[in-house]
Amino acid sequence: MRSVRTLTAALLAGTALLGTAGPALADSPTPAATSTEAAGGNEADGSAPAPTEAGTTFRTAAAFRQGQQATAEASTGDYLYWVFPADSGQRPTVTASVTLPEPAARHGASTWRIDVYDGLRRRQPCVYGMQSRVAAKEAATVELACTLRTVRPWAETWDEDPLPGSYYVRLTVTGLPEEDLGLPFTTKVGAVSTERGGAYAGGGSLAAPLVPGATTADVAEADADAGKPSVVEARAPEDGWSSGWWSDRWVWTAVGGVLGALAGIGGYTLTRGAGRPSRIPPAA
Repeated sequence: MRSVRTLTAALLAGTALLGTAGPALADSPTPAATSTEAAGGNEADGSAPAPTEAGTTFRTAAAFRQGQQATAEASTGDYLYWVFPADSGQRPTVTASVTLPEPAARHGASTWRIDVYDGLRRRQPCVYGMQSRVAAKEAATVELACTLRTVRPWAETWDEDPLPGSYYVRLTVTGLPEEDLGLPFTTKVGAVSTERGGAYAGGGSLAAPLVPGATTADVAEADADAGKPSVVEARAPEDGWSSGWWSDRWVWTAVGGVLGALAGIGGYTLTRGAGRPSRIPPAA
């Protein structure tokens, strides 16, 4: 009975440990905001403030970090571009708030849309959110959102899974009366992520994040030794790029191994019996 009680206590302790770790991996479409101030960078760590202008092409996209709010003023019909970093294990959600021109100056409804592209300029689908909306003539603002799939550390060459690196946001109007082209508007764009953990970990890692101008680790190390700035590090998230090999999947594996060992010991203890009965002679 003592063995049974010991085994039961060990299994209950392992179950409690898994129960506390499980909620961290629960799926939820609602992202948690990062600690970075939404209005701009952190002066204490020297990060750059959020941009107040947008680019008009992929090459001129305005860079911002997750947690910041990039702003811009433009004319209706312009294509606006921003870029932000996303690392493996993150599920980014991009939001855009467009303040429309005065209703008296508009001639009808308009359709606004955001698209998100990865470092290879492949358009990534949205799993949650309204990436395209129609704004009525009387509307003052329109809110857009796009939650991407979880960024994986590695994928097959033929796969289109999101990978670590730069992510481009494009905002434009896709439908409106021709007379409304050129009217001024303002917009705010941001991105936040939830950490998905080892449930989405892969079996490898990229030689370098998908950042424009990125090189392999060997070349980057040589540039660092020569005192040259690294493009990859300049475009890194606030906490830097992850190594790609560590995830909480290792913790789950270790806990599962311990529970399996305890179960084996307990099973042996329960089935081995009390040994040779004392009433049977030794020579029998």
